Amino acid sequence: MTRERKMLSTLIALLMVLWLGFIVHRSPRFPGSVAGGILAISGASLMVLFSIGYAAAKRLPWLHQAINKRGAMRGIMTWHVYTGAVGAMLALLHSGHRFESNLGIALTALMLLTSLSGYVGVHLLAQVSLELREKQDLLTKLETVYNKAVNALASNPDPLVTSAASHGFWSVLGMQRAVFAASGDLDSETPSRRAIRAAESIAEVEYSITSHQRFKRLSALWLNLHIVTALGFYILLALHIWAGIHFGLRWFQ
Repeated sequence: MTRERKMLSTLIALLMVLWLGFIVHRSPRFPGSVAGGILAISGASLMVLFSIGYAAAKRLPWLHQAINKRGAMRGIMTWHVYTGAVGAMLALLHSGHRFESNLGIALTALMLLTSLSGYVGVHLLAQVSLELREKQDLLTKLETVYNKAVNALASNPDPLVTSAASHGFWSVLGMQRAVFAASGDLDSETPSRRAIRAAESIAEVEYSITSHQRFKRLSALWLNLHIVTALGFYILLALHIWAGIHFGLRWFQ
């Protein structure tokens, strides 16, 4: 997973820098050449075909179910992300840094925005989902510690519980203390102390989980932005292809 993220981050960083090449290089005739045409077809094919395949795998229930049974959905998404980044790089090379028409500039801008929004959305969702699972596991451990302490208090009441509750002896300990509590490092303390500290830690973790769930919903909205920019990109790409055919291809000139 870490290697995959590093590779994708490198591709996206290279893509974000590559378009700046127009500062030092411009080749007005390259986009219409044979080499430029091959790059254009290759880049468009990678971006469009794999995107359509991923959208179909995700949106069509029968296909989604069949792919999930084989556990291949993540692999399809990975192909979609990588082919999108590589296809965008090929498209930029095809342009020859010839940003002269409004259609070409808008198409390039939407292509970069689509690639960047998809990359950020995937990473945000992956990171938030991972942290959310970790906190839910921690919450389960803390609840186990708390329940054991309460059961111990039920069989052997401790007057410290009433005193601590009335005077607020125990402050919020933070996530680090919560981890110690969950790992059983508080076994040397009395059940009343473990119950109080575990209860405080549970409250903190539950609040953190709520915050992560809100952020996950925001990440889903970010992916909606990716879908909108992708649709705009496909429309402009179709216009770009039509304009190229309409005004004549000179690949063999």
